[in-house]
Amino acid sequence: MPTSPRTGPLTGLRVLEFAGIGPGPMTAMLLADLGAEVLRIDRLSPADTGLRRAPKFDLVLRNRRSAAIDIKHPDGRTLALDLIGHADAIIEGFRPGAMERLGLGPEPCLARNPRLVYGRITGYGQHGPMAQAAGHDLNYIGLTGTLHAIGRQGAPPTPPLNLAGDYSGALYLAFGMLAALLEAAHSGQGQVVDTAMIDSAAGQMTAQFGLRAAGLHNGPRGTNILDSGAPFYDVYECADGGFLAIAPIEARFRAPLLAALGFGTDFPDMDDEAQWPAARALLAARLREHPRDAWAIALADVEGCATPVLSPAQAPLHPHNQARGTFVTVDGIAQPAPAPRFSRTPASTPTPPEPPGASTGAALRDWGIAPERIAALRDAGVILVSSKGCAT
Repeated sequence: MPTSPRTGPLTGLRVLEFAGIGPGPMTAMLLADLGAEVLRIDRLSPADTGLRRAPKFDLVLRNRRSAAIDIKHPDGRTLALDLIGHADAIIEGFRPGAMERLGLGPEPCLARNPRLVYGRITGYGQHGPMAQAAGHDLNYIGLTGTLHAIGRQGAPPTPPLNLAGDYSGALYLAFGMLAALLEAAHSGQGQVVDTAMIDSAAGQMTAQFGLRAAGLHNGPRGTNILDSGAPFYDVYECADGGFLAIAPIEARFRAPLLAALGFGTDFPDMDDEAQWPAARALLAARLREHPRDAWAIALADVEGCATPVLSPAQAPLHPHNQARGTFVTVDGIAQPAPAPRFSRTPASTPTPPEPPGASTGAALRDWGIAPERIAALRDAGVILVSSKGCAT
């Protein structure tokens, strides 16, 4: 499958991604979005991800080609090592020891390519008593204090999708790999980047641990400033069932908001926690008087930190998001555009996700594998060449 050259600040970087779920694919997407050439090594048959959807809807697989290789086969392992010899970095997200058992752990990979950055991500890390335990995002953030802090007063903690564990892990892995690549450019030596989602989730809570130590955020869940306890930092329902996000933490933003809502100087003092219930009741009653979009228009030019809560379907249509190009439509699917922005080396528009093995033949050729070897591996069942691809 032919692909257009990618643009962005990571153009020229070659990354080999061993297919997984969660943070590994997201890390690969982030690097590919910014121009890296990422080749995804898929299984010959699809793995059970727990989320059934056609490949075109698995948007974190965008911007890269797929080669289907049986890395459990000796010839597949040899092929993978040959590809690693051409890579600047790899990404793997298997349980600790899995890549070592395949003969693709850090030692043989770095022996083949001493400058290689070996990026790996797990839930609980490469060592520790729970290193081999099964888990998902919710488990990892549960161990770090993150999940406990999210939710309403008197209610169980609220799962924040899989953002705080899986995708914080992806960000930390991408950051760590780029740091290691920068160091390798000076030292000529690669290294292993060991990323654990419990570490990244804990890292995101650094400021909260400071607030807790200062006595500013240590009440029960849902009673503190940033967890829906404060009336000036919460979500309120409007007349049409829509919601408005109110976030004037600083007093200088509260005053214009309250004035725009029609309140006078007798409004309860929101610096006094004892008056939070009264303030919340007044705000809730006022905001229920009109629909969400009416409030959004009325408060648009007010320095009061008030914005509509948009659904994923509505977000791409918001004028500000449209003006910035925050979302793009690719293959008929609206999705977030590559970020951040670069003044001199902007990223390309994303390409759609590929089905597993769609580019096996073409991608292997581009990575230095001879056509006759590709054909032999195909005939031996070590690689899967899609009917849309070609082996020679």
